[in-house]
Amino acid sequence: MGALEQRGLLTQPHTSAGRIPSQQGYRLYVDQLLPAPGAAAQQLERELSGLTLQWSAFDDLLLQLARRLADLTGLLSLISRPLRPRPQLQAIRLVPSGERLLVFLVEGAALTTSLNLRLPERIAPQVPILERWIHSQLEETGGLPWHRLPAELRDGGALLRQALDSHERQRSGEAEAMVAAGLGGLLAQPEFRSSSRLLPLVQLVEQRPRQLLGPLANEPDSTPHLSEAIWIGREHPQPALGECAVVQASYRTADGAQGEVALIGPMRMAYATARAAVQSVATILQRLLS
Repeated sequence: MGALEQRGLLTQPHTSAGRIPSQQGYRLYVDQLLPAPGAAAQQLERELSGLTLQWSAFDDLLLQLARRLADLTGLLSLISRPLRPRPQLQAIRLVPSGERLLVFLVEGAALTTSLNLRLPERIAPQVPILERWIHSQLEETGGLPWHRLPAELRDGGALLRQALDSHERQRSGEAEAMVAAGLGGLLAQPEFRSSSRLLPLVQLVEQRPRQLLGPLANEPDSTPHLSEAIWIGREHPQPALGECAVVQASYRTADGAQGEVALIGPMRMAYATARAAVQSVATILQRLLS
């Protein structure tokens, strides 16, 4: 025990406590000592093999899978809806139509989004000049540096910028959309009996659930195979998860969109079962959506 403590694999939370594995100890266990998944994980895999989208809506399926993961592991489960990588804005077309302004956002050869704005009469003469300015800035900088907007285009630029900001907020809200289950089960874990530890996690689930996912969510692998990762304690970039562990895997759809399946709980978790369960759910989603 002393040797393990000297190597940083065990730690003593406080003076009167016994020794428990440290973050480094759990990492060694996951990397080198992880056993084969148990019967529960194998049973889950058999259950999932019979799932189909024929008789259920996709969101209902995600909720069913999230609840099953939470029931099996006693951990918080998260499943994100598949999202395509956000393409770079290539061009903007402004088309006046009476009292309306149609804004076409070109983000790829086959991806165009349209916005329909009210066009004040005083701004109408600015539209063709504003479009030329946008074209030159996208070619020169790849973006829209609004601080460089000429003063005579200020009103039209303000209208367009407000519309683009609103559109971006809407898309960000869609990106945050996730299905979660099992938060109540964490209350039974001794590590989360203190509200000071549980509160930051609850706030993230309610307000910014995507931050519970690790970088795998933002750096998709280019291969068709499942990507997976396990973050332990402070390995995770989100400070609120400094006392937690995250087991995560991605799934892909036929059109290239990517979603995530994750389990979140204390560092003291059944990693083999959690990893196998997350992989099983990601695999079945990829099969159903390919």
